[in-house]
Amino acid sequence: MPNSESELILGGQKSGKSRRAELLARDWLAQSPAHGAVLIATAQPWDDEMRERIARHQRDRAERVPGLQTLEEPRDLAAALARHSTAHTLVVVDCLTLWLTNWLMPAGDDALDSTQKKALALDWKAQAAHFLIAIERAPGPVVLVGNEIGLGVIPMGREVRAFVDALGVLNQQVAQVCDRVTLMAAGLPLTLKEPLP
Repeated sequence: MPNSESELILGGQKSGKSRRAELLARDWLAQSPAHGAVLIATAQPWDDEMRERIARHQRDRAERVPGLQTLEEPRDLAAALARHSTAHTLVVVDCLTLWLTNWLMPAGDDALDSTQKKALALDWKAQAAHFLIAIERAPGPVVLVGNEIGLGVIPMGREVRAFVDALGVLNQQVAQVCDRVTLMAAGLPLTLKEPLP
């Protein structure tokens, strides 16, 4: 992966998208002792199952890519990317879907009134715009992981449909600014977009 290349990796649950991101980080670290790699995790431990899932991912990742530093940033990805991206540091963001969830369906959002929910949606649009700029300005390689959830049936419920629509728009916007887009299925990569020669 060249120094400033960006890649969006999309796929379904357990499609191999996080594993591909980890392999790209491992390969980057192996290229030079001057290289570093940071994973920005967006997941939040809102219940026992999620806490165990996060702990398992951390253990597995530490075994597969020991040099990959992990930090948590559930909301301000633009600032985190700007802070950690350097010409010699590959940044992995895993995952965009949970990031969107943290904005549009935050834990405890049942307590929010409609005005507060609208304010969050406006904040989200501003944050997404800043994030797209941060991807384009990143001096080093960036790998973004997200779910492709728009291939199934139309979900029931207005909020869920709005979330699926928002994720589809986010995926399109990120794909536009990334040099490479890969779709994962059954652990196999399918290239949707490649950098021009």
